[in-house]
This record gives sequence, C-alpha cells and structure tokens, in this order.
Amino acid sequence: MNSTASLLSVQPAASLPTALSVNVNKVALVRNTRHLGIPSVTRAAQQCLEAGAQGITVHPRPDGRHIREQDVFDLQALMQDWPQREFNIEGNPFHNLMEIVRQVRPQQATFVPDSEGQFTSDHGWNLAQDGERLRPLIAECRALGVRVSLFMDPVPEAMAAVKALGADRIELYTEPYAAAWGYAAQAEQLERYRAAAQAALDAGLGVNAGHDLNRDNLVDFLRSVPGVAEVSIGHALIADALELGYRATVRAYLDCILAARG
Repeated sequence: MNSTASLLSVQPAASLPTALSVNVNKVALVRNTRHLGIPSVTRAAQQCLEAGAQGITVHPRPDGRHIREQDVFDLQALMQDWPQREFNIEGNPFHNLMEIVRQVRPQQATFVPDSEGQFTSDHGWNLAQDGERLRPLIAECRALGVRVSLFMDPVPEAMAAVKALGADRIELYTEPYAAAWGYAAQAEQLERYRAAAQAALDAGLGVNAGHDLNRDNLVDFLRSVPGVAEVSIGHALIADALELGYRATVRAYLDCILAARG
C-alpha cells in the first residue's frame, strides 16, 4: 500500500478538512477535437469520485469550447449515485449559467465574471460595478437550495460586501499565488490570501480557492491560508492524470491536503 492509500485508509476522503472538487473541463476540451466521444467526461468524473474526490466542477462557457450543456445533464445523472458528493457549476450568471442552474440545481454555483470569449478566468468580481446586478441572482440560487460562491481577488476589504449581497462563500482566484510560488514574492502573496481568507471567515463566509493550484504549490497554500473548505482543480490535475491516471492523481492531491492539514 502506498503512503497516500495508507493515509486515506485512516482518514476517509469525505472527512478531509478541505474538499477536492475536480474540474473536468479539460477532458471535454480533448474530446471536442474529434467526433468520437472520447475521452468520456462522465467516466473521468466517475473515476475521480471513486478515488475519493469530494466533488466535480464544470464551467460551461457560452461558446461550448469544452463542457457542453449535455455534459452538465449527464454529470447531474451521475452525481445521483454519489449523494454525499457535490456538483459545482461555474460561470457568468449574466450569460448562460442561470438557466443551467435552474434546471440542474447543483449543490453549488460559482459566479465568475468572465467575458463570453475569455481564454480563462483571470480576475474576481468588481462588486462596486456588478454587486447590485448579482444580488437578485444570488437570492434566486439560494431560493433554489443552491449555495453561491463568488470568484474574488484576495482583497480583504471586499469580503463584507460579498456577505451583504447574500453569497455563502468566496472562491479565491489563486493564479497570482501560483505564479509567485517558489520565488521571493511567494510569502507576500500568501499573506494577501491569508488576510483575505481571514476577512471572509470573519464576515461569516466560507472560503474556496482555485486556479493554477497543483501538487507542488497546494500544500504551502493550505498551510498558510485559514479555513479553506474546498479547492477546485482542473488543468493541473487533468495534466497529471495523463501520466498517472485519474485515480492515482486524485489520491495524490488528497495526500497534499492531508499533508497540509495534518
């Protein structure tokens, strides 16, 4: 038995202090380059869940470049067999996200301020600009029983405003930390995220995190940033899975979480 399997046999994945939600967008991106239906998004998700991932994340964009609407419904059906795991659907609520949320009613909707053709998420919400437009959509999700997380930059002063809008959590946009990892700026970036997470916790919000987190930088992040309830990891995890396989990769990320919190 390897060290990861040994740790998980002592502490089941479901009880880990930080949940791992696997973003399967990149599986769909590869599939969409041909018309053969492979690799399978649902099979990838199933293997990740079997390996101990606590959730599955998708970000269906309006242009359908990776996850498509049918994928969301197929994954919704799969998740019925995993009632203790969570389905997180990300996207811009001013584009295509809300209609999907109304139909699927996932456990969590993460509002991300992407433009329609944006290459990848690269900034958090400007609440001075968009807060009042977000308020009724947050309320609608919560009325549907869907937890709402807002994708945010690590700005402590913004956290009270997130709470005032009625959101349940934030997702810290972590690319600046990932870019600084291993360099002199790493400590400064970690302090930014620590302060933002603490401000969120003080405001009564849950804290999620994601973007460019990987097996190298995840442990340092979780050791320094308090109260992270969930990390959503896609690109690096799927890249690792090309070499290691889905199950071994998920277990390796769970081992990082254990190492950080243990």
